[in-house]
Amino acid sequence: MIRSTYQVAGMTCAHCVNAVSSELKAIDGVRDVTVDLDAAGTSTVTVTSAQPLRPEQVSAALDDAGNYRLVDA
Repeated sequence: MIRSTYQVAGMTCAHCVNAVSSELKAIDGVRDVTVDLDAAGTSTVTVTSAQPLRPEQVSAALDDAGNYRLVDA
């Protein structure tokens, strides 16, 4: 299993966490998603998957979930 951590902007509440988690879990190979919500800033999203995810996959899932964006580290 591979664990990848992403910094995500735009998440402000539990609804955001659920929306982002659901869309990321819909990606083939994703086993688990955890979110450390920072409603006033950048949240940390950790994805456990069978294979590495492409940044485009993660960005597309965030777009589908709502107005959420990857933040460059």
